[in-house]
Amino acid sequence: MIQVEKFDSPFKGRSLLTWADYTPEEILQFLDYALLVKKQAHAGEIHQRFLGKTVALIFEKRSTRTRSSFETAVGEEGGHPVFMSTQDIQLGGKESVKDTARVLGRMFSAIEFRGFKQEHVKQLAEFSGIPVINGLTDDFHPTQALADVMTLQESFGRLKGLHWVFCGDGRNNVARSLMLISAKLGINFSIYSPKELFPSKDIVDFCMGLAEKSGAKITISDKNSVVKGADCLYTDVWVSMGEENLKAERTKLLAPFQVNAELMASTGKKETIFMHCLPAVKGEEVTEEVFESPASKVWDEAENRKHTIKAIMLALI
Repeated sequence: MIQVEKFDSPFKGRSLLTWADYTPEEILQFLDYALLVKKQAHAGEIHQRFLGKTVALIFEKRSTRTRSSFETAVGEEGGHPVFMSTQDIQLGGKESVKDTARVLGRMFSAIEFRGFKQEHVKQLAEFSGIPVINGLTDDFHPTQALADVMTLQESFGRLKGLHWVFCGDGRNNVARSLMLISAKLGINFSIYSPKELFPSKDIVDFCMGLAEKSGAKITISDKNSVVKGADCLYTDVWVSMGEENLKAERTKLLAPFQVNAELMASTGKKETIFMHCLPAVKGEEVTEEVFESPASKVWDEAENRKHTIKAIMLALI
């Protein structure tokens, strides 16, 4: 009989749809797992903790970091990832999401979903009977948020009381996810955005309620004074997948919110770092000068996608 190395976790069998479903202490436990597996990877350790496990990777949207992270993390641990695009399966077309979930639940150990609708990832979790991980929807990007928090912790040695600012489209899934995880963990979070792209009242009110408990301060503003004292400036592309027809409009609206040397200097801190979830359109949401500067942590952040995703799967599977 083959003995498989066990990974002790209290989260086995749960899904990750958003960080709203986890307590601050639980999120920090995921972070500890991520720091552990990164240390193991850098030490050259080889583990086979997914031996005999299979993970369905459903992708409605293209991906570099999410797909690479899931496939390599599963493979390195001895498991088998199965990539499924909309050209490969019947999800939501000829076959309902509910029926697809019930089929995959009989064949796989877990499901990752990267697509458009949050409702679809919810249905997969409800009807599959196995852990489901949200690799990105139009509403939330929880695996990205954990990698970002990990990068913040590595950069400053702490989280509580730090202040980071998302500059750009305040409604997008990354901004929403960062606001949520920050409110949970006591990290001060601001959105610097045109009023037309402020996040919806429901997510702001929800995060404000969480922030009252954690001590975090949440600020939404169209004034660049909001970056003063920031430890990190964060941005994302101006045009999200599925909104390409709005490029000209968004470029005009968001040009004043570009992260450039002047905005970095406006924080008043020499140690302020820059982060971006990638891919980046240099010259639009961020200048090449900032992107390639010593303040930029984008490559650490990209690497941490893999370590946090491996940690999440180890915890849930």
